[in-house]
Amino acid sequence: MTSDSERLDWIRLARTHGIGPVSFFQLIRRYGSASAALDALPDLSARSRKGRPLQPPERHLVEQELNAANRYGARLVLSSEPDYPPLLNDLEPPPPVLTLLGRADLASRPTVAIVGARNASAAGRKIARDMAAELGRNGFTIVSGLALGIDGEAHAASIETGTIAVLGGAIDHVYPPQHKRIYAEVAASGLIVSESPFGYRAKAQDFPRRNRIITGMSLGVVVVEAAERSGSLISARVAGEQGREVMAVPGSPLDPRAAGTNSLLHQGATLVRHADDVLDILATLDRRQVCAPPPRPFEFDPEAGEPSESELHRVLEALSPHPMPIDEIARASGLPASRCAAVLLELELSGEAQTLPGGLAAKAF
Repeated sequence: MTSDSERLDWIRLARTHGIGPVSFFQLIRRYGSASAALDALPDLSARSRKGRPLQPPERHLVEQELNAANRYGARLVLSSEPDYPPLLNDLEPPPPVLTLLGRADLASRPTVAIVGARNASAAGRKIARDMAAELGRNGFTIVSGLALGIDGEAHAASIETGTIAVLGGAIDHVYPPQHKRIYAEVAASGLIVSESPFGYRAKAQDFPRRNRIITGMSLGVVVVEAAERSGSLISARVAGEQGREVMAVPGSPLDPRAAGTNSLLHQGATLVRHADDVLDILATLDRRQVCAPPPRPFEFDPEAGEPSESELHRVLEALSPHPMPIDEIARASGLPASRCAAVLLELELSGEAQTLPGGLAAKAF
């Protein structure tokens, strides 16, 4: 069982600016605990080539967040704790800390995500409602992002059977404001999930993180209407990378709101028309395959010592502004993958690189 002090240190490390989920778990593996990683931050900051400070929040600020969440009726859950969503914990890496409001048990049931266009058609809205309601009656928890359009319809139709809303901002920030009623209903009988600190207001760059949680919590994702450039298509791509089943509802070639879903089908997504199609597909899935943790490309040898200036330079030269697989970066730099991971950690902590879920890394700007 994690002590109160260890929990605080875990949250402090996760809330440290400049440390994302990938570097968080690298530090845990390197130093053995969040407390030891926090003790190492001053030295890591001192070695930073850009003099970038790594300043964790003070303990009293984390205690204030815990108390504020508790007063709101929510709670912070670590990825190592029992209430953490089990499918999400199989990602590499999972979000280190989540805030939950409502029934955590809903995430332990079979889950399916339904996402799609904000400016959905009447037909698309009906498909989302009917599909969510029928899947709910068959024992599935519906996961979505509380957005206007398809998301809202999916939530509203599954309030009674179980639904999970994943937010881009903090648990206490209802966005969009038009969904205050749905938010209240989900909070009362479903589950609301956020990766953001209590009190945080979402920015545009936060929604891809939200989408990763939506798909990561689900056995599969159904896209109902999506334009060619939409967040729902990003969700579908991420779901595929996570090993989740990607399904799409076909639409008219003349409707731009169906261009994205039709493109997904052309690329190999599974065509679904209604809940029965989804049930048939999910019945064929081997949950052990869905949940199988991907290989960890971030492991490194703690006995290898600190990276040299030459190694830092070689990896930095191999990085691109566009995310690349770490094994390709390792080949380009001439370093073993395990050593490359250690160098990338140093570069990320100094603000020169960013490591991303899925074994990717890119040059930071």
